[in-house]
Amino acid sequence: MFRVVEDRAEFVLVDKAPDVSFHRDGDGIGLLGEVKKVMGREELYPVHRLDKMTSGLVVFAKTPAANRELSMAFQARQTEKYYLALSRLAPKKKPKKKQGLIKGDMERSRRGAWKLLPTQQNPAITQFFSVGLGEGVRLFVLKPHTGKTHQLRVALKSIGAPILGDPLYSDNDLNIDADRGYLHAYCLGFSLGECDYRFVCEPRQGACFQTAPFVNALESFAQPWSLPWPSL
Repeated sequence: MFRVVEDRAEFVLVDKAPDVSFHRDGDGIGLLGEVKKVMGREELYPVHRLDKMTSGLVVFAKTPAANRELSMAFQARQTEKYYLALSRLAPKKKPKKKQGLIKGDMERSRRGAWKLLPTQQNPAITQFFSVGLGEGVRLFVLKPHTGKTHQLRVALKSIGAPILGDPLYSDNDLNIDADRGYLHAYCLGFSLGECDYRFVCEPRQGACFQTAPFVNALESFAQPWSLPWPSL
């Protein structure tokens, strides 16, 4: 369900497995409950969340003071977050954009999904770079500047490159052999007290995250914060 990446006095950082709910889901206790159980803690404070299908870095505060500081930082967008995603396009199709900015308001659509609108009243904002891996597969490095529900999944859907294995936004014909939803919380940076932290966690689960083209391409994105992100 998870592995511990960093365990400090004020927080614990874990690598969440894909297809794990954050909170209780049916008979399962969810990620939060499992981390509390394994670490033997009565209290553990979630300061942000990941979708069920998304793997990668999640931080939990251990103290009320750390919870307040980290929660305020996430709400004020004073953290660094970078994600990896894979998309498989139909033959001869290309995404509308291969790098740049995806920005627009979001509203509820059908079956629990969301959609991106052309309006800009309270927009979801995502920057990205991408590179082709061959056979229609494309790697995206995503930098969200807002934290809307399903933001990254909707953003890639809007440019014609839905995330491979996404049960809600991707084309079933392209998901036949997908063993997971290919979205991963890759890098997380934040400040706590007088210390600055930045962590990188490569994806460990999913056959398409283990291919040679992906591994080779990821070398170029080993420090996603160093990419030439344009100013907003």
